[in-house]
Amino acid sequence: MNTKLMITKRKRGEDGHKTLSIRVREDIINRLDTLADETGRSRNELIGLLLDFAINNSEVVAEK
Repeated sequence: MNTKLMITKRKRGEDGHKTLSIRVREDIINRLDTLADETGRSRNELIGLLLDFAINNSEVVAEK
């Protein structure tokens, strides 16, 4: 008997995540990697946490 693992295809982003590509200064990457080492979290997970915090703690103000 030949048993196969059946894997269904999903469209990208169906899990609630999307891929994002950005350019970041090397010093920020170094700080992020240090934080990742200290916390045991992945760089990707930290970026998500930091972006979420920044968005939740941002305020739009009019220019003077």
